[in-house]
Amino acid sequence: MNPRFTFATLAAAASLAGCAGMMPGSGPTATAKLEATRGNATSGMVTFAQQGEHTMVQAKLEGLKPGQEHGFHIHEKGDCSSGDGMSTGGHFNPSGKPHGAPDAEHHAGDLPALKADAQGRADVKFRLSGVTIGSGAADIVGKGLIVHAMPDDYKTQPTGNSGARIACGVIARQP
Repeated sequence: MNPRFTFATLAAAASLAGCAGMMPGSGPTATAKLEATRGNATSGMVTFAQQGEHTMVQAKLEGLKPGQEHGFHIHEKGDCSSGDGMSTGGHFNPSGKPHGAPDAEHHAGDLPALKADAQGRADVKFRLSGVTIGSGAADIVGKGLIVHAMPDDYKTQPTGNSGARIACGVIARQP
């Protein structure tokens, strides 16, 4: 048996197993292409995959402030036309809950913070509860997705005091 072939095969299998949690499976998927708002440089792609009662999220961004956390939220309107991201409105909140951390009571649009590496990039994966893709009151399709300049304090109502909107995208369902 060729040891390099075996190692390569095992490495490929391990890589696929690590991604299995993000595979769309039989549930619907959606994406958002984030583009920098006026005067900013943040951009990237976010993928959403419905898996039963949860939605898996993978975000890959660049142009963030190196080493800093950034607030990350789903907003009520899928409209990035204003140039500053304000046309997306407030946080997506179909259940009328207070703003808060993802592990406590929170808006459906309150997402975990993005932590930039030393090069200003973030590559994160996480699981959401309370949102859906393509159906129901908690449907995120057609909503805005915003990256903020500052960390979310998860306390200040209703926004988390996370500063300017530095990237904006619209969540679109994939075929």
